Parts: sequence; C-alpha cells; structure tokens
Amino acid sequence: MIHLLVGNTGAGKSTYANKLKVEVNGFVFALDKWNKILFLPDKTENDGLDWFLERIERAELLMQDAILQLEKLEVDSILDVGLSKFSHREKYRKFAKENNIEIQFHYLDISKDVRKERVFKRNHEKGVTFEFEVTEENFEFMESWFETPTKEELEKAIVIKR
Repeated sequence: MIHLLVGNTGAGKSTYANKLKVEVNGFVFALDKWNKILFLPDKTENDGLDWFLERIERAELLMQDAILQLEKLEVDSILDVGLSKFSHREKYRKFAKENNIEIQFHYLDISKDVRKERVFKRNHEKGVTFEFEVTEENFEFMESWFETPTKEELEKAIVIKR
C-alpha cells in the first residue's frame, strides 16, 4: 500500500509519518531529508524553483523503484514528499493503479496559524523533524503553492483536523 500524506507546510506530515510507519509496517520517504542530503549542499543563489523541481522528479523515480520493491516485501510506502499539487498526487495515483498497488490518502487539515507556529518553533528547536529552516517567505510561498484536496480526493481519506 502507498500512503499519500497531504498537508501544507507545518501540518505535521513528518511526525504523522513516523507514527504511521510503526502502525502499518511502513517505510517513510521523507523528501525534505533527501533534499537536505542530496541537493541543498550543491544549491547556489541562482538556483530557484525549477532547479528543485528537476531534482525532486529524479529522486521520485528512485522512490518509485523502491516502492515496487517494498510492495513485494509487503511493506507499506509512506510518502512524505509534499504532494502540494493535485497533479503531483495524481501522478502517484496513476503509478499505484498501473502497478496494482492500493492507496490510502491522509489529509492533515491544520489551520495556518497552528502550522506557522509549529514551523517557527521547529526552526528554533531543531528537533527530530527539522531538516532545514523555513523562512517566512518560504512559508508564504507554500501557502500559495498548495492546492487543497478535492472532494473526490477526500472521499475515502483519513482526515486529521486541528
């Protein structure tokens, strides 16, 4: 099974993923960690969104290969990879359908004020889920980038509200 974790910045996806992996015998794909280790050390001032998106696309090809291997081992894949856009979520629904893998959609519907407070607390404390600092500018960009799940996406979803 593939678990799609959806929620805007600071919703608690990484914390939720780490709890879920124990419950379902799952492996967490945490894109923030991949970015921190694989890409951020090479980023320059001139590298923008397109630079990141290209690298994310390549990383996800490796993730998809691993998902297929995990599926054969009967280990769930938990995707903490952003999934901010409908098209990104649709890509994984299509991948799952083509490979006959079940999907569970999880939506962390957390208010902006709570998320913002969490992000700045995480920046300060640098705890378990901290990978890199999220600035006010980054936070606001993600607010405009995120596409709320559709009614159809939420039909069989697990929804966490706070």
